[in-house]
Amino acid sequence: MKKSIFAVCDLDASYACSLMDYLNGKKTTPFEVQAFTNVESLRAYAQENAIEVLLISTRAMCDEIRDLPIRRVIILSEGEPLQDLEEYPFVYKYQSSDQLLSEVLEYYAQTHPQPYLAGSTAHRTRIYGIYSPVGRVRKTSFALTLGEILSESCQVLYLNFEEFSGFEELFGRTYRTDISDLIYFSRQKEGGFIYRLNSVVQTFHELQYIPPALSPVDIRDVSGEEWMNFLHEICACGEYDILLLDLSEQVDELFQILRSCGRIYMPVLEDPVSQAKLAQYEKLLRMLDMEDVLEKTRKLRLPVQPMLRENGDMLQQLVRGEMGNYVRRMLMEDGG
Repeated sequence: MKKSIFAVCDLDASYACSLMDYLNGKKTTPFEVQAFTNVESLRAYAQENAIEVLLISTRAMCDEIRDLPIRRVIILSEGEPLQDLEEYPFVYKYQSSDQLLSEVLEYYAQTHPQPYLAGSTAHRTRIYGIYSPVGRVRKTSFALTLGEILSESCQVLYLNFEEFSGFEELFGRTYRTDISDLIYFSRQKEGGFIYRLNSVVQTFHELQYIPPALSPVDIRDVSGEEWMNFLHEICACGEYDILLLDLSEQVDELFQILRSCGRIYMPVLEDPVSQAKLAQYEKLLRMLDMEDVLEKTRKLRLPVQPMLRENGDMLQQLVRGEMGNYVRRMLMEDGG
C-alpha cells in the first residue's frame, strides 16, 4: 500500500530538505515525506495530491493553507508566540529529528486515523527471545550487542522487559513515553497503532527500541494474552524484520511468549548453583509439555567482558569488543 503524504513547509530550504531526506531515509517512517519552501508550491501540490499531515513553520502559515483539505496541520515553532495559531498543535523546530517525528506522530495518532498497512502481506517478522533463569549472566549486554549487529542488515526492534533496565542512565536520555503507554493504547483498540508505535520508538546508533517501563508496577498487571496481542500488533505493522525480546520473570505467561519465539538465546554459567537453576527450569518445561521451547533454545557461554569505560559509548564498546566478536561468530553459525 502506498504511504500517505507528510508535507514539510519551511521557508528555510536547507532545513526543509534536510528533514525530508532524514525522515525518508528511515525505513520505518509510516509516511512519504515531501518538502516545500514556499506556499505557492505547496498549494499547487495539494491540488493534485492528498496531504495527510502538514508540518509548517509559523512564517509560512497563512489563510491559503487553512483552506487546504489537510487532515492534520502541525505548526513548526521556533519558540515565538503563536498568535492566531492556538487551534493547532505545535512542535519545536530545533530539536532532534527523531524527537520531532515522535511528537508529530503522537499528535497524529490522537486523530484516530485508520490503520496503515505497510509492505506486503507476505512479510513475516521473526521473534527472537533472550532469557535465562540464571542471574547476572550479561544477558542485556548480549541482547543489545545482538540487536545492534542485526540492525546492520535488518530492521530490528528491541524490547526490554526487565524490572530495572537503567536505560535512561545508559543512553543519557529522558523518555516522555515508554512501553507502558503503548500497552495502554493497544488496549483501547482505537486504530492507528503504527503511528503511536513510531511516536514511542527511539533509535541509538542503528538499533531501534521501545523505552522500557520506568516502574515495574506499570507492566506487572499486563496479562500474557495482552502481551501476545501487543506483539502481534507490532508484527502486523510490517515494519520490522526481527523483534528482539529481552525477557524476565516479571512477564506474565513467560513460557507462552518463549514458545512464540523462533529462536531463544540463553546465557548460562557453569557454577553449581547456576546449573541447578537451569536444571529446575528445564524440568518444569518438560512437566508442562513444552519441550519445543527447549529444542529452539541455544545455550551461550558468553565471554568475560572487560570493564567498560564510564565516559565511553557503552554499546559501541560492546559491539567492537569480544562480545561483538562472539555475537558475529554465533550468527554465522546460525546462518544469520
